Formats: sequence, C-alpha cells, structure tokens
Amino acid sequence: MFRAMTTNTTVDSTVEAPTPWHLRGNWAPVLDERTDTELRVEGVIPPQLEGRYVRTGPNPSTGSSPHWFFGDGMVHGVRLSGGKAEWYRNRFVRTPNITDPMENPLAGMGDLTRGTANTHVLPHSGSLLALEEGHWPWRLDANLDTMGVENFGGALTCSMTAHPKVCPVTGELIAFSYFSFQPPYLHYIRIGADGTLQQLEDIDIPNMVMMHDFNVTRNHVVFMDLPVCFNLGALSSGFPFQFNRDAGARLGVMPRNGTNADVRWFEIDPCYVFHPVNAHEDGNRLVLHVSRQPEAFGSSNDDYAEVGRLWRWTIDLDAGKVTEEQIDDRPGDFGRVDDRLVGLPARYGYLMALDGEGNAEEPVYGPALYKYDLTTGECWEHHLGEGVRGAEPVFAPASPDAGEDEGWVISLAHDTRTDESRMVIVDAQDFTAPPVAVVHLPRRVPYGAHGSWVPDSVLA
Repeated sequence: MFRAMTTNTTVDSTVEAPTPWHLRGNWAPVLDERTDTELRVEGVIPPQLEGRYVRTGPNPSTGSSPHWFFGDGMVHGVRLSGGKAEWYRNRFVRTPNITDPMENPLAGMGDLTRGTANTHVLPHSGSLLALEEGHWPWRLDANLDTMGVENFGGALTCSMTAHPKVCPVTGELIAFSYFSFQPPYLHYIRIGADGTLQQLEDIDIPNMVMMHDFNVTRNHVVFMDLPVCFNLGALSSGFPFQFNRDAGARLGVMPRNGTNADVRWFEIDPCYVFHPVNAHEDGNRLVLHVSRQPEAFGSSNDDYAEVGRLWRWTIDLDAGKVTEEQIDDRPGDFGRVDDRLVGLPARYGYLMALDGEGNAEEPVYGPALYKYDLTTGECWEHHLGEGVRGAEPVFAPASPDAGEDEGWVISLAHDTRTDESRMVIVDAQDFTAPPVAVVHLPRRVPYGAHGSWVPDSVLA
C-alpha cells in the first residue's frame, strides 16, 4: 500500500456519489485515539502470554481517502500480562501526512517520509516497525507511540516493502523495494539484527509490477514477478496498477547474499499472490506455500471477483522447472506460520477465510480461521460465530523453546450484528474448539491489514 496519487476530474455536484465501500460499515475509519484498561475477558488468558498483540491498517485521519490502500496508518494494540488484558490502545502513526499534511499530495512525490505505515507492524532491533510499500518504515515504541522515520542511518535510499521477513536464525530483516518508476524496478534489501543496512542490491525486471510480498528460505529469496503492472491510464480511478496477463509470470531465485547476476528466473502460469504462507528448502528444491488467485485488479481496480486458495509451488533448481499444485479449494489468505519457522520447514500454517467471492465491489473477510497441515493438506476450521468476521491469524508460542503448534492463535474479530470488536485467543492444538479467551475491545476496530504477536523480550 502506498500514498495516493490523484488526478483532477470533473464531478457533477448535483449528483451525490455513493459512499465507497472502504468508508462504510466496519471498513470506515475511527478518528479518536484512546487508552482503555481493565478490559472485559471471557475465559482464561494463558499466563504465558506476556507481550502485546499489534495490528495496523488504513484509517484516513480526515475521514476520507480515494482508495482503501491510501488511508493513514492506525495501529491497534492489546497488552497481555499475568493472565490479564491490561490495556487497549490505538494510535495514528505520526507521519508528515498527519503532522504536516499537504493540500496537494502530488507535491510530496519522491519524499520517502510521506508514507502511511498502514500495512504491517512487526518487531525488529528492539522496537516496532510500521510499514507500507512506497516509503520508509516508521518506528514505534512499546506503547505504540511514534518514535520517527527509519531509514537505517540514511543508508536506505529507496522505499521498503510492507512484508519484510525476520530470519529466526540470524535476526536479519530481509526485504525488497518495487516502487520505482524507472529501471531497475526492483531492489533487494538486507538489514542486520542490529539495524544496520548490510546490502542494497539492484535487481532487473522488465516492468514495474506490484510486488506486494516475497518468499525467503534459509539460503535464498524468491521474488514474484507477477503481472499486476503499473498502468498510467488507470490513474483516473486512483489506483495505478492493473492485471496484464500478456506480461507473463515468473519466480526469481537468488542466494540471500547474492546479486542480480545470480538470479535464476522460472516461468509459471500468470496469476497473482498477495501473500505467501511460508517457504523452505528441501535439498535442491524450494517449497513455497502461497494464496494464489487467477488475477487481481483486472476488469476494475476494486475487483474482488476472485480470491486466493492455498497452492504449493515447488522449484526444482536442478531440473530448472516449477511444479504448481492446488492444495485446497477453500478461499483463504493472510497466511502465517510460527515466526520462529519463517524460511524453515513448518508443518502448520494459519489462514483467514475469505467470503463473498464474485463480489466485484469489496473484499469480504470470512467467518472462520483455517489451520493447515502443510505436508498433507488437511485443514481444520475455527468458526467465529454467526455474523462475525475475522482477521489475520497470528501465532504466539507458549514459550521461546515450545514445539511447533504449541501455543495460541490470536486474531481480531468483528460482530456485524452488534458492531463490536474483540480479540480471540485459540488453542492451536485444539483449533476447532471455542477460544480459550475472548477479550472484548472497548471500541469498534475497523478491518485492517497485518500485525504481530510481540513478546516483551523482543522490545527494548
């Protein structure tokens, strides 16, 4: 997600335009910041959960934006300690778009501080990073207050993806940048565990494409050059990318400390992937699990007629080919694994159900969470209740050395009947059972993007 690019259009003032979907219902922004303590809890919060759940999302501070992707970032958080929900907080990320707004956003083009921080929030190097993909990240403290822009001592000279991966072995932050209007259209970024830039590498691709996410294994990165391409003619709708099947699709494999000359490209069927679940190495094969959809932003820029399903891509480095296979037909996305296994073999993945396929207007978050056995394809469903819509499932381990799946899956949920929001904590090993705890939130939390479970031990 990135800052809006607008064009002047003539509007008939006598005709009242319908309210866009991203400004209606639980997509609509909330404009106040608050701190609430002593939250109401049903069930028992596991005492092992010492930390905070945090999530960001687009939330225009003016109450309006031309596209959901362009809203200012608002971070919501719930602090858990001693078996209690100590607080709920929500804070705007105080970028210049909040503190020093411009009447004409185009005047700020090229200023990497003028982002929104509205897509993901994760811990690295002792603090939280709030991210989107057209600008620099922003650092937040443990109370979700903005500390300042992060460009790693001035060494980062391009934007950074909203979906970097923290290597559980080295602590490195592995990232990329695609938001460049001239070649090279892609840049690879590697940041040390101490927050210093280790590598900034130009990568050649033929088009400027919307590369929302990528894949990391222990020794490789895999770029997804998929055909959602920059289209200047689409600017009139406010969103400048559109699906172009003729551009083709391919995966680029590079060693994690490699260069442009080391990238090997493998063609695949044209499609789009917003989010992978995980990737790992199996000898000389790279195994990727992704939420694949036939296209995105095709016939219109608010086109949600087709959504993702779980697929497995296996890249055979010796044979030079990719095997593509669908794992399940359930619509789902926002996949996660235990963060301790990012880039390593992980048996279990957790996804959010999607609903309303065929709706060409708005995305519909689904009424269930999924847990997959990534080796067998078996799926367990956790139903959130009638009229309840979920969010990205995040895994929290029972302890730093707990086994895989030994812990809890945390997610936000919104009850469309009462317009109330809550946070659910589900036993990962008893996934179909009711939550072990439900934290009732003191305000409606709009549907958002991504977040993290952040143990106290990882923050300074």
